[in-house]
Amino acid sequence: MFAICIPHLSALGIWLGFSTVFSLAYIVISFVLSLKDGLQSPPRDYEIPGDGVSKIFTIIGASANLVFAFNTGMLPEIQATIRQPVVKNMMKALYFQFTVGVLPLYLVAFTGYWAYGSSTEVYLLNSVNGPVWVKASANITAFLQSVIALHIFASPMYEFLDTKYGIKGSALNAKNLSFRVVVRGGYLAFNTFVAAFLPFLGDFMSLTGAISTFPLTFILANHMYLKAKKDKLNSSQKLWHRFNIGFFAIMSLAATISAIRLISVDSKTYHVFADL
Repeated sequence: MFAICIPHLSALGIWLGFSTVFSLAYIVISFVLSLKDGLQSPPRDYEIPGDGVSKIFTIIGASANLVFAFNTGMLPEIQATIRQPVVKNMMKALYFQFTVGVLPLYLVAFTGYWAYGSSTEVYLLNSVNGPVWVKASANITAFLQSVIALHIFASPMYEFLDTKYGIKGSALNAKNLSFRVVVRGGYLAFNTFVAAFLPFLGDFMSLTGAISTFPLTFILANHMYLKAKKDKLNSSQKLWHRFNIGFFAIMSLAATISAIRLISVDSKTYHVFADL
């Protein structure tokens, strides 16, 4: 319903404020309940499960997951180009995101691992103890925030489909409204089906990060900068960018192999539509 009622990204408006409130509510509840459990729990086991080889593959795969998750930096990069000065606005947005913006993420992640050790669930609220209504509130806010976040990340696909099929004019036009119901509804239904079908979807996030986010964020960006500024860079600057290209090319290849291995291993461990 949300994807159908919000015709394009610019129409989000106040919903971005709601998204922030929902995120903060989830962060505060998760942090407080994890902190309470951590102070009351006996000593925890922080040992990473698995043998040496499995740990290496998991760590490399996790790096691809991280760059996939933090690739949200593309949003302020895109939004900052709306008004001048473009570069200054973009850099301010990125500096804010990767300083103040990451603190709540690390706060929840480290507090959760400190409180529950290696037994921490992938979804932290499955590990915490507390009043049912508080946990329910956190789950509801997490769900509502994910609805808004999904709309943001799905908007490029929505815009592509609207353009491809010549959808113009009023968003309330019967033709346009029915198009959004069928196409966007079908798109979301298919994505939901795939997410439920594959219980180890996080492995595919690692694969996506390895084959797309690593190259686009680190390799292509450094290569383009070298091409654009090659006559203005000294030898040490050129060497630095070439090092980044080479290093992240190796990381991309290693993460791809790790992600494929994780998919192979987990496909033998879990059955489709597994209730985790």
